[in-house]
Amino acid sequence: MTFWDFLVWAFWFYIVIVCITIFIRILIDIFRDPELNGWAKALWVLFIVVVPFLAALIYLIARGRKMAQRSMAGAVEAQQANDQYIRSVAGSGSAADEIESAKRLLDSGAITPAEFDTLKAKALAGQS
Repeated sequence: MTFWDFLVWAFWFYIVIVCITIFIRILIDIFRDPELNGWAKALWVLFIVVVPFLAALIYLIARGRKMAQRSMAGAVEAQQANDQYIRSVAGSGSAADEIESAKRLLDSGAITPAEFDTLKAKALAGQS
């Protein structure tokens, strides 16, 4: 195998991977699209299985813009969910909230007064 044969093989391998990726993205978009009913989804899938390159080209031309919009909406939704999760586990960071939380633990008997004083001191030291 010569160097040029290797380059041609690598090029075609790249093309195959790109085509498979496009087909998978289209199939995912078909099933995520709430506007399509079951029969339309089945017809698109059948079309992609029977004539994949023509079907992919037609799908990208006809529905490509909405495909991008759905992808962006999904990314925004995922980012908002991630931000919400981070806010929920990070806590408020305010010294008053930390002291209030420690006081509830003290009142419930989960910590001793000495541990409460330590937590209070940490909260006040972290605030300044």
